[in-house]
Amino acid sequence: MKLHELQPAPGSKKTRNRVGRGIGTGNGKTSGRGHKGQGARSGGGVRPGFEGGQNPLYRRLPKRGFTNIHRTEFAIINLDVLNRFAAGTEVTPELLLEVGIISNPKDGIKILGDGQLEVALTVKANKFSQSAVEKIQAAGGKSEVI
Repeated sequence: MKLHELQPAPGSKKTRNRVGRGIGTGNGKTSGRGHKGQGARSGGGVRPGFEGGQNPLYRRLPKRGFTNIHRTEFAIINLDVLNRFAAGTEVTPELLLEVGIISNPKDGIKILGDGQLEVALTVKANKFSQSAVEKIQAAGGKSEVI
């Protein structure tokens, strides 16, 4: 294969439909908008979910539950993930982000006690589970709440 032989996969490129360019295109005259009515006007059309005045689906279905807008969501990390660090390392949210263990710190970081910790680390996070604190101390490390 040579550079001049490269071309996109068949069917991946589709030419744009140019409306209002003659009767032979199938989209001339009214340009696919039909005759008169709300959909034919510029700026016309109905909002998403509108069903012609019939009670729309989103109003017919029962509403359940509640979304707390003040909810704090933590980025969760299990202890076994921290074994990759050398003994004596100070594990901070910045370090975890830099290494790629977390991609989004959200509202803070919570360390959970799943797995075993084999190295002594100083772990700084916003929250710890009770089992995580016990396992960090058992490995000879410290847990500090930020």
